[in-house]
Amino acid sequence: MYYSQSVVLHSPLTSGMRVAFPDTRKTYCFDAFPNIEKVSKITSPVLIIHGTEDEVIDFSHGLALFERCPKAVEPLWVEGAGHNDIELYSQYLERLRRFISQELAAQHA
Repeated sequence: MYYSQSVVLHSPLTSGMRVAFPDTRKTYCFDAFPNIEKVSKITSPVLIIHGTEDEVIDFSHGLALFERCPKAVEPLWVEGAGHNDIELYSQYLERLRRFISQELAAQHA
């Protein structure tokens, strides 16, 4: 069996500063989580999952990362899901299974 490297971003944030200060448009050197700058460098397939009603990390973060990620596969935007209940929606596990069993497997077939 072949194991492929991949990345799953579950309710991701673009940067720590952008969560704390939503009007922030640039990345500062002291930002502990500059994900928006790093996502374009990922060379593995990336699945982004985010709830549309996330009350902790706004949905716009998931969209922004998806737009900047050249290796992103079809994302899962869970309509109505928040930050702490997204995995309770049936499409969450369905999408993860499809990503692992079909999309990653197809890469090496």
